[in-house]
Amino acid sequence: MPAPVNTPALRCGFVLTAALLLSACAGEATAPAPVSELGESIRHPAEEYREVVAGDTLYSIAWESGRDYRELAAWNNITAPFTIKPGRKLRLSPPHSETGRGAPGAYRTVAKGDTLRAIAREIGVTHKELAAWNNIPPPYTIRPGRKLRLSPPGNETAAREKPAAKKPGGPAKNSAAGNTVRAKKTAPVIGGWTWPTDGGVLEHYSSGGPNKGLDIGGRKGQPIQAAAPGTIVYQGSGLRGYGRLIIIKHNADFLSAYAHCDKIYVKEGNVIKRGQKIAEMGNSGTDRVKLHFEIRYRGAPVDPLDYLPKK
Repeated sequence: MPAPVNTPALRCGFVLTAALLLSACAGEATAPAPVSELGESIRHPAEEYREVVAGDTLYSIAWESGRDYRELAAWNNITAPFTIKPGRKLRLSPPHSETGRGAPGAYRTVAKGDTLRAIAREIGVTHKELAAWNNIPPPYTIRPGRKLRLSPPGNETAAREKPAAKKPGGPAKNSAAGNTVRAKKTAPVIGGWTWPTDGGVLEHYSSGGPNKGLDIGGRKGQPIQAAAPGTIVYQGSGLRGYGRLIIIKHNADFLSAYAHCDKIYVKEGNVIKRGQKIAEMGNSGTDRVKLHFEIRYRGAPVDPLDYLPKK
């Protein structure tokens, strides 16, 4: 049997083959990112629209879409008293010219219920860009009160040297989280809050879940009262999941809602007092008798227990 061939040339061939294999593996590890990821940062968020139908008000559409009614009014050039007619197509998102990263030095304070992805969508950038500008690692958790940079770092000096013009409605520090704090201070101005009905809480507010208010148990026909003085800006059953619904505007910032009503005793435009009976409890749009009660501040749901007196 012949002895195995073992020559320097053969050994060199083996070494060369191994080197080529290692090189190929290294090339796979450093392959460029897919085109979809690279192009993600230049995509605009999709524009949203909704056609007005009979029974809609600007306030009910703002409530349904989770927006401040003043945002919808501004995006659609609607002035007070904010009347809208069936058939009109309403923009539910800002025009592309208003989206995109913030101006140099722009910041936003995280509010309760905010997520990094939602804020990134709102300003028209990817959540990865926003995370990189703020040194936020996966899973990209943010907490209320944190100050988020809305533009790439590097231009703050120029922004400080040239003060930005004030926007209508107050200084730029009116961030969502700041609004929440100021909302609590503002509550007594509108007469204070009272419980909208008697009964125990069946389900509490959840900032990260589907329940944006309180579910309060009771019996059919039980009185429902206005939690604070204001004006009825919506009364109807056009919002899915709310049944027969009443929305009250308390001032420019605060609105409250009373869902699943049975009998309703108010009409749009009525001015009502704190504690005034506005409806009776029912089970419209739901599977049991209850009141679903929400408070919103500048379009954002807040925990009613932060405002209602303790029982």
